[in-house]
Amino acid sequence: MRRTLLLLLSAICLALQAQQRNPVLPGFHPDPSVCRVGNDFYLVNSSFHYFPGVPIYHSTDLEHWQQVGNVLTRNTQLPLKDANGWLGIYAPTIRHHAGTYYMITTNVGNGGNFMVTAQNPAGPWSDPIWLKQGGIDPSLYFEGKKCYMVSNPDDAITLCEIDARTGRQLSPSRAIWKGTGGRYPEGPHIYKKDGYYYLLISEGGTELAHRLTIARSKNIYGPYEANPQNPILTNCSQKGQGKQVQGTGHGDLVQKADGSWWLVLLAYRNFNGSYHHLGRETYLAPVEWKTGEWPVVNGGNPIDTIAPSQKRCLRYDFNEPLGPEWLHIQNPDSTAYEVSAGRLRVYSGAFDLYENKQPSFVGIRQESADFVVETKVSLFDGENGDDAGLCVYQTHDGMAQLALNSYRGEQRLRLRIVLKGNKWMKKEVYLPSVSELWLRVSSEGEYYHFLYSRDGKKYEELDKIECSLLSTEVVGGFVGATIGMYSYMGSVKYQAGRSFADFDYFEYKEL
Repeated sequence: MRRTLLLLLSAICLALQAQQRNPVLPGFHPDPSVCRVGNDFYLVNSSFHYFPGVPIYHSTDLEHWQQVGNVLTRNTQLPLKDANGWLGIYAPTIRHHAGTYYMITTNVGNGGNFMVTAQNPAGPWSDPIWLKQGGIDPSLYFEGKKCYMVSNPDDAITLCEIDARTGRQLSPSRAIWKGTGGRYPEGPHIYKKDGYYYLLISEGGTELAHRLTIARSKNIYGPYEANPQNPILTNCSQKGQGKQVQGTGHGDLVQKADGSWWLVLLAYRNFNGSYHHLGRETYLAPVEWKTGEWPVVNGGNPIDTIAPSQKRCLRYDFNEPLGPEWLHIQNPDSTAYEVSAGRLRVYSGAFDLYENKQPSFVGIRQESADFVVETKVSLFDGENGDDAGLCVYQTHDGMAQLALNSYRGEQRLRLRIVLKGNKWMKKEVYLPSVSELWLRVSSEGEYYHFLYSRDGKKYEELDKIECSLLSTEVVGGFVGATIGMYSYMGSVKYQAGRSFADFDYFEYKEL
């Protein structure tokens, strides 16, 4: 009996080890693209209206990733005027050829398709090389001295040859495949294997019906034959409809040095019903790709979640410059942020977060449904309407602000909700003789809880809201929740001087 039990436990352990832990990049990490250079893998994600843009990660096993920087770190690379959660930097592709790294993407609303290059994936990257062919989700394929670009103008996957150095288009754009009939054929990538050019795309839109389909041809310009077993991955199926993970699609194939094939893709996790607030995340799936045959993703099964065993615990005491994980909304005013002497000083912006005009905000991605964020804030030179604090931010039309606010010479704590153009105070508390306050936001996946403390020890809950209120399904956009610190000058004295807030630390713990 004991031997049988041990064998059973061993079998269970082996089965669990064989399952891929997902998501490999949780939270707001959509539209992944990956390339391998030797034994190193580099992965990029879209960033929309956030600055810096296109985070880049390094791994040696495809499962454990470390951010090494951002591709777009200068205003000349990343103009984001009026960008929001629907606009900005769409799906990037990263490729390596002849010693050079290439990243190609679309700046929707501020220029269109472009690529940048670097000798080191951590940067610096070049200024944009603008491209003629339109559409979104551009990708590059190198063969010998030739460089091909694919994108999706006019709802068709379209190919042209370009000069990889200058971006000049060398051949007319030619539509090569329209997919299998799903809406929004996009996210194209070309690979060559066993004498075939394989064209992998996404269809169905990046929501519930998202799926991956593939076609192949002996000629890069086609005609392309669709895989009879399409889609090669979707959770919008009888097998996948009961999974927490949905919206599987937008993938990129990569081969390890051992010859095995893998797929990085996006998907999202539903919470509290059919709502997702963490954004579209990066997942990993094994691929069986036999010689001359079609690739089979994850054994033909839908993607599921096996939560990573390690939980992030980050504490910033602001003794060093902010790292690459920190984000601003649109192009930041660099004079609004100072890190020194164990505090982050944020000078108040002239525009509130809901106005979507370069607010004074700096935050990180929410990567777990279960977390606690905490900071200590002091507001200086505040006048009527000035405030500073923590914000759970999905879009400018969907956020919750827990702020220390100046009002008629007194301080008050307020929780304000912005939801699809409507703004209201959830709750306010007057705090006489208070110049500093400890603020905390926590969640278990169903509610955001907003708490405060006068001494950093005893916390009181001000109120809570459902996480679904800040989900994509309610407020829209293509992003995921971020949590950060902000300062806003609601008074009219902005031209004469600026109020500011000091944050002594910022702690993010996943539970």
